Amino acid sequence: MLRNREFRWLLFTMCLISLVATAVATFISLEAVGLIAGTSALLIACSVLFTRWRYGEIEKLSGYLRQISSGNYSLDVRDNQEGELSILKNDIYKVTLMLSEQSAQLQEDKMKLTNAISDISHQLKTPLTSMTVMADLLSDPELHTEKRMEFTRKITIQLERIGWLVSSLLKFSKIDAGTIHFKKDLVLVNKLVQKSLEPMLIPMDIKEQRILIDGDDSTTFTGDLNWTTEAIINILKNCVEHTPAGGEISISFAENALFTEIFITDNGKGIPKAELPYIFKRFYKGKNASEDSVGIGLALAQSIITGQNGTIDVKSEVGKGSQFQIKFYKQVI
Repeated sequence: MLRNREFRWLLFTMCLISLVATAVATFISLEAVGLIAGTSALLIACSVLFTRWRYGEIEKLSGYLRQISSGNYSLDVRDNQEGELSILKNDIYKVTLMLSEQSAQLQEDKMKLTNAISDISHQLKTPLTSMTVMADLLSDPELHTEKRMEFTRKITIQLERIGWLVSSLLKFSKIDAGTIHFKKDLVLVNKLVQKSLEPMLIPMDIKEQRILIDGDDSTTFTGDLNWTTEAIINILKNCVEHTPAGGEISISFAENALFTEIFITDNGKGIPKAELPYIFKRFYKGKNASEDSVGIGLALAQSIITGQNGTIDVKSEVGKGSQFQIKFYKQVI
């Protein structure tokens, strides 16, 4: 405590004032000298004791901070008393809670990253292994032309699958990192639907599926046309994949004072009730998923939609089909 220069100056000043007051009191009477000297001594003693107590409390807080910096976030230093030290203790407790939450979030992010790397490795390993085997077979000079063409076609399909997977993962990483800033343009929903349907027309034509569109041409929402198109395409892919040949897919949309709503409905296989809570999870593949599915399209669609102040829900019944409901709110919810 005496090593503190401020305290030494305070003690020196108090002693000096006491000596001056005692010296002045000698001109009055001996009783005044004794009274002033005693009072000064008591005040100095109280000041020293109080300062010593504050130093002790500060030392305790320093110990708490050292424990917190070492990762111990279970300390509770809150104090319901009045005063500066109590305020400081409560502030330290708030910071401790914040650090604890950040630490938990970092651990969760680390676990997600580990799981993502594991999933990506698994998704890439399967097509790479298949391509390696087919490449070895292609090196056989006696391989029939038909087989050679078949293996070449399959390798091309696997390369396209890897390319799509890598592209989707890059989009995910940008969204997760917060580096994508969605535009806030006024988008015509009809234009969004037409743009999303373009890459799906050939697969739908091959399966002889019908598309029905119902909605007011003036319906709009505030968002990013290109990224929302990406989301709708992924939803449509899921519908086309799970709708049988000759099936039907409908898209309807409407707008009110609160939100713009888009429904995408198919009459396909439907999704089992037990799987509904998981269909938007990354790399989740349901029992009815195709062999080529990697379980990333719907997860990407959800990330894009929720990133634009929107929500996406699904209702489904096995054997009757599925309905995806998308809402873009006009105000932050």
